[in-house]
Amino acid sequence: MRLSAAAVALISLAVGLSTIAQGIPVDVVLPAMLLAPLLAEHLPGRLDARAREHVRIVEGDDAVRYVQRLASLHTYLIQAAASDNRYELRRSAEISQNLLWDAADLLQTRGTHSASAWLSDRERLMLQLAGQAAQLLKRTAAEHGTASAGQHRGPVRPLGPHPLGVRPLTHQPKSSAGPLKGALLMPQTEPNPAVRTTNVYLLFAHEPYYPGPGTQEINTTVVAAGSLLHPQVLQPDGARIHDLLTQGRQPGEIIPLSTLTHELNGGADWPTIGDWEQVTTDLVQLVRSGNCDALSLGLPEIARALVCSGPHSHVRAYDAAANEFIVYGPTERAAVLTEVDVFLTSLVTEHDLWPGDGLHQPYFPHA
Repeated sequence: MRLSAAAVALISLAVGLSTIAQGIPVDVVLPAMLLAPLLAEHLPGRLDARAREHVRIVEGDDAVRYVQRLASLHTYLIQAAASDNRYELRRSAEISQNLLWDAADLLQTRGTHSASAWLSDRERLMLQLAGQAAQLLKRTAAEHGTASAGQHRGPVRPLGPHPLGVRPLTHQPKSSAGPLKGALLMPQTEPNPAVRTTNVYLLFAHEPYYPGPGTQEINTTVVAAGSLLHPQVLQPDGARIHDLLTQGRQPGEIIPLSTLTHELNGGADWPTIGDWEQVTTDLVQLVRSGNCDALSLGLPEIARALVCSGPHSHVRAYDAAANEFIVYGPTERAAVLTEVDVFLTSLVTEHDLWPGDGLHQPYFPHA
């Protein structure tokens, strides 16, 4: 018997005896005295069962982090639909809600391991929806910029606060720089190697660290290209990497360090550019000391391995639940970069990442 039921039984007994003493008929008081503890014993369980028909309870660190990961994508889609009342964006938010509900149901009933394939399918669909939403918002912003050419243009309407996902952001923009016009207002064009696009970003993995007690691991960082010109970064190595990073890129593009390695003959030509290991170590110290802004991420193992691999490489992982190897390739790598781009876009909509102060002049020997 529940403790609450026993307590209700005692209370009903005392109240029942008191009412009988006051002249209330026993055939009226006795059913109420018996019914009260029965309701206290069985009613909460029935109410909980009814409530669970409309609620999904996810338990365990891995499952909770995965739901938060999907919830961050869903939050972005909701904010996108709120900022632009297009049918496509509203429909994407609805589909995302159904996918999130299905994922929570799988995690409640099966867990992360046995349902890994189904969860991956739903996450991939949500990433595609988020990528499409980001492209629609950029196109709308570009059209708005074209329509108001020659007029004063205020900052792009922010999507709202950055969604809290499985991997939190540890650094937020601190400067009063203008909006990221390249990523949000300029239409897409074919890259020209002779043109320098300075508003791009460098993504690189590094030794994990914890920004504070009780925080999650940070193992990957995204910085603005200008941070490579910071005086606390090894020079001229940083400026040369900046030159390579900004050659023929799309505005707002995120370039992994592994992509630069691929472009440098698989890394064979790095000595002609500079010491990338020391440069990235300096960038991490720059971020941790608060001398520039960054998107700090704690990527899962597979995602981190993919961004550390070249654009045409593959990563094999053993799935113990299915007793088989799973191969991840360019498609999954692109999905990871799309998710990072979603986070970054919502972070820099109002203010771009601050690269730091006292930057050196860019090194463009072939411009």
